[in-house]
Amino acid sequence: MQLDREGFEKLLREKGLKVTTQRLAVLTVLSQKPDSHLTAEEIYDLVRVSNPEIGLATVYRTIQVLLELKIVDRIYLDDGYVRYELGHVYEDEDSHHHHHLICIKCGRVMSFQGDLLEDFEKRIEDKTGFQIQDHDVKLYGYCTDCLKK
Repeated sequence: MQLDREGFEKLLREKGLKVTTQRLAVLTVLSQKPDSHLTAEEIYDLVRVSNPEIGLATVYRTIQVLLELKIVDRIYLDDGYVRYELGHVYEDEDSHHHHHLICIKCGRVMSFQGDLLEDFEKRIEDKTGFQIQDHDVKLYGYCTDCLKK
């Protein structure tokens, strides 16, 4: 899922945004850590490695702009933190959504690709006329490491 600088620049322009160092830095960090589900503070710490002059407020504003344009998704993993990841714009057609598997013993979070709810969503739309735009699925259980213990 890692895009290069040119891909990010093109995406920002297509969305009507100016290409800024801050936006590129946030997108680069998120693309380099696709399964990390980073908090804004974690993004800030990682961005500062290559851009030490950036402020936390700038990272928050950048994330907000990218959220509004659906370039970045906000996720809640029931751990008290708001986390972020690259949005669906980066996923293949075959992986319409990805979901999260959360280990209730160690807290590990894994992504699971695939949309298993398309038929269900279609039935809801056909029956009620309600047009679903998105969904979020979190499945709780035990990871393989915890099961071995």
